[in-house]
Amino acid sequence: MQTPSLAIIGGSGLYEIDSLEVVRTHAIETPFGSPSDEIVEGKLAGRSVFFLPRHSRGHRLLANEINHRANIWALRSLNVRWIVSVNAVGSLRENIKPRDIVVPDQLVDRTGRSHEFTFFGNGIAAHVSFGDPYSDQMRKLLIEAASNHTARLHNSGTYVSMNGPAFSTRAESNMHRAMGFDLIGMTNAPEARLCREAEIAFASLCMVTDYDCWKTDEAAVDVASVIANLHANSALAKSIIASIVPKIPTDATWPEHHSLANAILTPKNLWPEETCQDLAPILASY
Repeated sequence: MQTPSLAIIGGSGLYEIDSLEVVRTHAIETPFGSPSDEIVEGKLAGRSVFFLPRHSRGHRLLANEINHRANIWALRSLNVRWIVSVNAVGSLRENIKPRDIVVPDQLVDRTGRSHEFTFFGNGIAAHVSFGDPYSDQMRKLLIEAASNHTARLHNSGTYVSMNGPAFSTRAESNMHRAMGFDLIGMTNAPEARLCREAEIAFASLCMVTDYDCWKTDEAAVDVASVIANLHANSALAKSIIASIVPKIPTDATWPEHHSLANAILTPKNLWPEETCQDLAPILASY
């Protein structure tokens, strides 16, 4: 099997990595359907890196249309063991301004769809530990790299995931502020949950595009302002990512790489053959 690799999941405004020397593309069908797009494999800073545009090239998929299980399964089948997710987010705090960068450390899922964000079931029951949803070691790499590129960095924050596709109402935005959340977006919860089950170390690089709609002295979030701020930060995000590539280990030994070790309740002799086949990349070590 090839050396464990890093993957980048690009969000709104980040559909490609300019400095990625493309080697090949992978069109992968999974037991869960098709990923968002072909996965690009390339070389960056001398290392093998994979790239997947979350919303497909040209931004053709709404957040609720993304097949997250297919995305993470496909990347895991390529022996991806580290993922950096680049996300456009709204700020719920005065001090977190548009065009700032945040590396969140906590996550709240308010999509009401967490039962969809799992690989397990169909005869195999597993419950992964998820108290700290982001990889601490990956977060440290991102924070160190980002601090060398910008002073507009926040090294912690709580990301709340909502469904979309519409942005928040003012009542919802103010409720989320009152509940202590710092950032709002639509895609982090499923990716983080599925990466933990797939034994992938996951962290998010959040690019702040707006103040959602709670800040009445600012225009409410719209697509035009989001895209303008994303374009302003996309080059910065690419530089940060390029900086961490040489620091990714060649062996998958982080805590997240063993998250299923004490998580599967069903005895192996009871695992259904079809489910084992569907989860082959994930259960390979078990």
